[in-house]
Amino acid sequence: MKVKKIRLLHNPNLAIGSLLATILFGMMLFGSSFIPHDPFQIDMGNRLQQASSVHWFGTDQLGRDIFSRIVYGAKLTIGLGLLSIILAIGIGVPIGLFSGYIGGRIDAVFMRMIDGILAFPDFILAIAIAGILGPNLTNIVIAIILVRWITYARVVRSLVLVEKEKEYILVSKISHSSTWKTIRMHLFPQVLPEVIAMAAIDIGKVILMISALSYIGLGAQAPIPEWGAMLNDGRGYFQVVPSLMIYPGLAIMITVLTCNLLGDGLKDHFDIRKGSDKR
Repeated sequence: MKVKKIRLLHNPNLAIGSLLATILFGMMLFGSSFIPHDPFQIDMGNRLQQASSVHWFGTDQLGRDIFSRIVYGAKLTIGLGLLSIILAIGIGVPIGLFSGYIGGRIDAVFMRMIDGILAFPDFILAIAIAGILGPNLTNIVIAIILVRWITYARVVRSLVLVEKEKEYILVSKISHSSTWKTIRMHLFPQVLPEVIAMAAIDIGKVILMISALSYIGLGAQAPIPEWGAMLNDGRGYFQVVPSLMIYPGLAIMITVLTCNLLGDGLKDHFDIRKGSDKR
């Protein structure tokens, strides 16, 4: 326990990122059970109110409580980001493992396909896919998965190409271990730390992508309180009540910052551990 505490003290990014991630994750899971108002309740008599003891962040153009909508929207924005990354990892990591280890024509086919897709910027490709499929949250998740699995496949493949030349993999081959066993028992544990650290940072990127797609009308549709959609709803009232855009913008910014801190902290942590293992 003392060793773990010392490591956290020497890794402030991981400590702060873990604390903020715990708070955000708790808000995503349980926040909607404790919100003070119904996030969908319209009250035109209290529209565009400033922050008060009744409405902590004020109300929007339809009289809905902004604080309640932001807390409720956490399970949409953060939850969809987590779901997209998990599914992208579930596709990209196995492809990267098998492609890198087996090599040959299978590897060549996957790499040519990946190179072709990488010729387009992530966000532009996500806009095109979401535009073709139609504007809703399910199609946004599909678009992001189709865009992001490629990154994991490519990174994992490059790690496998290095690892498979090491002695322990050669010993595994000499002992006639099956391809599946070698990948599961030896290669996967080696690439897992890099995937975890990469995923932590990637969640922030995906949340930005989800919010941006909703902001331009390709994601969440009214009255769903997704943070990007809330930014779009408040755009026309920014000069009158800037809080309509400030609060959801801050929620996005804090979440992305948390993911970056956590990802950087995990990278440092795994590098330290690998260095101690080598010694």
